Amino acid sequence: MTTTQHAGERRVIANVMRGSLGNLIEWYDWYVYAAFSVYFAKTFFPSGDSTAQLLQSSMVFALGFLMRPIGGWLLGRYADKAGRRAALTLSVTVMAAGSLIIAVTPGYQTIGLAAPLILLLARLLQGLSLGAEYATSATYLSEVASPGKRGFYSSFQYVTLVAGQLVALGVQIVLQHYLSSEQMSDWGWRIPFIIGAFGAVAIMWLRRNMDESSSFEAEASASGTPEARGSLRVLLQYPRECLIVCGLTLGGTVAFYTYTTYMQKFMINTSHIPKDTVTWINFLALLAFVVIQPLAGALSDRIGRRKLLLFFGISGTLLTVPIMTVLAHTTNPAAAWGLMMIALVIITGYTSINAIVKAELFPTKIRALGVGLPYALTVSVFGGTAESLGLALKKAGHESVFFYYVALCIAISLAIYYFMRETSTSSRIDTEATAATKTGTATEVPAI
Repeated sequence: MTTTQHAGERRVIANVMRGSLGNLIEWYDWYVYAAFSVYFAKTFFPSGDSTAQLLQSSMVFALGFLMRPIGGWLLGRYADKAGRRAALTLSVTVMAAGSLIIAVTPGYQTIGLAAPLILLLARLLQGLSLGAEYATSATYLSEVASPGKRGFYSSFQYVTLVAGQLVALGVQIVLQHYLSSEQMSDWGWRIPFIIGAFGAVAIMWLRRNMDESSSFEAEASASGTPEARGSLRVLLQYPRECLIVCGLTLGGTVAFYTYTTYMQKFMINTSHIPKDTVTWINFLALLAFVVIQPLAGALSDRIGRRKLLLFFGISGTLLTVPIMTVLAHTTNPAAAWGLMMIALVIITGYTSINAIVKAELFPTKIRALGVGLPYALTVSVFGGTAESLGLALKKAGHESVFFYYVALCIAISLAIYYFMRETSTSSRIDTEATAATKTGTATEVPAI
C-alpha cells in the first residue's frame, strides 16, 4: 500500500469514527429511556401495578417510533440536498433537546397530566432525530468506506448503536451500585438523561469538522441544483428498492428489539431474575454482540451480504420460539446469558450488514431518503411496537403468542432474502464511484 493509500485509509477511519461516535450518543439517548423506564415509569404515570406502568412507558416508547418516518423523510431529504454532514449535525442537536427535556420534567404528582404529555413530546423529538440519524449515518458510513471494505466499515453503525445501549447499561450499573432503589426511582434516573444531553452537544461540534462524502460532492457537482435530489417524486422511481428495504427490515427490527430492549423486561417480569442481575446479563451479552459486528461485516465483504441475511432468516424462524420458551423458565443467570447470546448471534446476520445492503440499492441523489423513509416506516410499525405487544400479551395471559409473532416476522423477511440479488456485486455505490472517477460526474446505474 502506497503512502497516498495509507493516508486515504486513515482519512476513511477518521470520518468513520466521527460519524460513529455521533451515532453512539444518539442511540445512548434513545436507549436510556428503555433501560431506566423500570425506575421512572411511576414518576410520570398514575399509580398502578408495575406491569401497567411499564406498559404505559412502553407505549410512549412506541409512539416515539411514529416520528421516525417523519425524521427519515425530512432529514433524509435534507441530507440528499444539503449534504450528509449537515443532516448528521442537525439530528444530534434535536436529540440533545429531547434528552434535556426529560431530565428536567417534574413528575405526575407535581404537575399531573402535563408530566406524561411532556415526556411524550420529548420522546417524539428523539424519534424525529433518530429517524434522521439512521438514514444519514448508514448513507455516510457506506459512502466514505473504502471499496471492498464497505461491509466492514458500515458495520460500525450497529457497533456504535449497540455501544450506545451498552453505555446506557454501564451508567445504570454504576448508579445501581451507588444509589438505593428508592433513590434511583426518586431522582437517580434523571442523571443519564443529563449525561446524554451534554454528550449530544459535544458531538454536535465534533460533526461540524467531518468531511463530506465524495459521493455526495460528485452528485451535487453533476446535478447542479438540489431540487433534483431527495424528493419523493424521485424516490417513487424506485418502488422495488423501497419494498426490498421494508421486507428485509421487518424481521430484523422485530427480532432486534425483542432480543435487546424487550429482553431486559422479559427477564425481570417473566423469568423473575433480579433487576441488578438482568442489567449485568444484558451488558455482557451486548458487549460480545458489539465485538462480532465488524467480524460479520468483514465476512460479508468476502462471501456477500445475502448469505448472512439467509443465516439470520433461517435461524431466527426456527429458533426464536424455543429460545424465548426456555428463557421464560430460566432463573440461572449464566443460562439466561447463553440464551440471549444465541439470539444475538442470530440477529448479527442482519444487524452487521443491513445498512450497507440498503445503501447499495439506491443512487446517491436519493440514497439517504431511500434508506431512511421505508426503513423508518417499517420500524415504527413493527419494531417500535414489539415491546408493547409483548407486554400486552403477557398482561392478557398469552405471552407465548408473541414468540410466534416474532418468528413469523422473520420468516416473511426470509422470503425477501431468498429472492433478492446479491447487492455487493451490483452496488450502486461502487458503480457510481467508478463512473465518477472516469468521467468526473456521478452516473445513474440500472436498478437491480
